[in-house]
Amino acid sequence: MEQQNSYTIVVKLGTSSLVDEVTREPRIANMSLIVETIVKLRRQGHRIVVVSSGAIAFGMKRMGLNDKPTKLAAVQALASIGQGRLFALFDDMFRQLNQPIAQILITRNDIMDFTQYKNATNTINELMSMGTIPIVNENDTLSVAEIKFGDNDTLSAITAGMVHADYLFLMTDVQCLYTDNPRTNPEAQPILIVDNIDDLNVKTDTEGAGSQVGTGGMTTKLIAAELATNVGVTTIITLSSQPHYILDIVSNIQSHDDVPIETQRENLSKDISNGKVPLHTRFLGLPRDTKIKSDKRFWLLHGLKTKGSLIIDNGCYEALTRRNRAGLLPAGVIHVEGSFHESECVSIKVVPTKTSNIDSAVKVGHCRVNYSSTEINLIKGLKSSEIESTLGFADSEYVAHRDNLAFPPVNPSQTDLSAFNTKV
Repeated sequence: MEQQNSYTIVVKLGTSSLVDEVTREPRIANMSLIVETIVKLRRQGHRIVVVSSGAIAFGMKRMGLNDKPTKLAAVQALASIGQGRLFALFDDMFRQLNQPIAQILITRNDIMDFTQYKNATNTINELMSMGTIPIVNENDTLSVAEIKFGDNDTLSAITAGMVHADYLFLMTDVQCLYTDNPRTNPEAQPILIVDNIDDLNVKTDTEGAGSQVGTGGMTTKLIAAELATNVGVTTIITLSSQPHYILDIVSNIQSHDDVPIETQRENLSKDISNGKVPLHTRFLGLPRDTKIKSDKRFWLLHGLKTKGSLIIDNGCYEALTRRNRAGLLPAGVIHVEGSFHESECVSIKVVPTKTSNIDSAVKVGHCRVNYSSTEINLIKGLKSSEIESTLGFADSEYVAHRDNLAFPPVNPSQTDLSAFNTKV
């Protein structure tokens, strides 16, 4: 028998996969199917990470609340109440199949330092090596806006990047991505394979902001898909009420591994028509020669929250992104936005020339700065040799060293910059 490939797979479960929207009761039957599916994947030799929502919804049910409170402290208290109940239910179910699991609660604050980021990555990898299934959730008990990932779709994509996953499954309440909302537009067409998210022409505004018990929607899944595919992770949208579909999709992927994109598209269309595989959408990860390969680059782009912006011109941008790239010197900075401290992460924005209107600046990347916003405002446009005489000290000749600069995989041309705003 031919040896099947073994994959690292991240499965993201939304709140609506685990909790009934109307009764707020746990969806025990669906959770059981999820657990059985994940254990089967594990027994096939795949490395599995689960990213799960649901703590606040479980807390609301425990306290008899129908509506989520608006007060942050109350929401965090509900997360504290519900997180233990959610994990205990998962543990009971996985224990029936002799599958150990581990809980990981995380906020952006936990990975602000690259060493911490690597430690978190090493812990997740070690758990998988031990045969354990890590269950990751945002630590809503402690999170505030400044350190939140935003939603668990984003957290799942970041987790997939951290562990260099092969596949990320985003479980949702529709079978796949459509050109429009299929509930309101019968002419909406399914989209099977996406090899360039920039070319998508879909309407997601009618999808809303997710279920009454969740926070996500199709828009957040597209953002997560773009983030994950940038680091080479193929992202799949499939139906949360049929978790066993994951087994069929993984099997189908194994049978058509390493074939050209057009062949994949043809094969998938035939297999769906013939009923060999359920309807779903695949966002193909960028190929090895263009994807983000550096852990630190991925961390700078997606692990950190930006505190402000530096505006540079296109000539400076080209110097920062060429093969033998430079660091960002004070002379390259045109304008500073926001207030930030040394070593914090900021956005890099580009305008065509030094005299261009800064309102036209396009966000193209991130960097960690060697000076505060106040200090950069004093030295912007100056030579590095003038830093000490201006500030009274010179910690570095660079505003940002080249090792602390990060740009998404495909560097746009000057005429292409307007399409780049959504990537970082």
